[in-house]
Amino acid sequence: MRRTTLGRTGISVSRYCLGTMMLGAWGNADHADAARLVHAALDAGINFVDTADMYSDGESEEIVGKAVRDRRDEVVLGTKVFFPMGQDPNMGGSSRRWIRRAVEDSLRRLGTDRIDLYQVHRPDPRTDIDETLSVLSDLVREGKVLAIGCSDFGAEQIVEARWTAERRGHVPFHTEQPPYSIFVRGIEKAVLPTAQRYGMGVLTWSPLASGWLTGRYRRETGIELNAFRQIVSHKFDESLPGNQRKLDVVEELLKLAAEAGLSLTHLALGFVLSHPAVSSMIIGPRTVEQLDDLVAAADVRLSDDVLDRIDELVPPGTDLNPSDIDKVLPHFADARLRRLSPAERGA
Repeated sequence: MRRTTLGRTGISVSRYCLGTMMLGAWGNADHADAARLVHAALDAGINFVDTADMYSDGESEEIVGKAVRDRRDEVVLGTKVFFPMGQDPNMGGSSRRWIRRAVEDSLRRLGTDRIDLYQVHRPDPRTDIDETLSVLSDLVREGKVLAIGCSDFGAEQIVEARWTAERRGHVPFHTEQPPYSIFVRGIEKAVLPTAQRYGMGVLTWSPLASGWLTGRYRRETGIELNAFRQIVSHKFDESLPGNQRKLDVVEELLKLAAEAGLSLTHLALGFVLSHPAVSSMIIGPRTVEQLDDLVAAADVRLSDDVLDRIDELVPPGTDLNPSDIDKVLPHFADARLRRLSPAERGA
């Protein structure tokens, strides 16, 4: 398994990162079986493991903590904070109050005395970035956290965070964690160049675009909207033009992969790691068999001709189905933020 340095942290990480969102009630609730998957990943040379406090309401962190306990010094362990962990509105977000509690909860569930990479899972419009970076910097100085990162931040938010860190003497974000695949290339416009400009490590998620880039979903077979896919139906509903376009492009990518002597899955993984800004790619296998297939693509190198063909099908900087992007900026979600109030309008 190839290694690289995570941004400017000096931390050596594998080009594959094991994502553990599906360990626990959300996916594999068999703790022993889930631990076997983690051990198989470590044995395959993956030293980077990513989880989050909200995955299965903390159960994923517990599984990961138990699985790596005897090999803790081998593992670069990342987790995240932001999403609600209870009904109280203060049990979530990026405030000093919540992060102070959340990090202790994560340390306890993971059974460790430090978190190698602690990430803000999403931007928090309610909290000043100065407040967030201040408490994260304190945690770094205390040794509870060794590096800090952000996830799904826009380029302008990364720039604001960097400016704030420099102005206020805080530790800056060392990494960014965005979605990236052949189908979701929007981050090529500004996020990846910005991360490169600041020397940030980039660990990407969903390289297979929620399973689309395995070839599982074809026009002739149809897509069953099971319970999970109904929740994110915008990504799978065949009546939506963006998903019709994905069905068309899958067929062309299958032909391209065959010509290159690859499976579509391996083509998709090779594409993500072909970008110089990407440090590590998060994979989320549910079984050891799936892990073995993904690891088999670790040495895939796509030629310029193949990458040019991909660019023709999905132009650089393009999200093939804009509805696939889960992040909704506050000013888009709440009309009140982009309109004068009745008093200001003189109504």
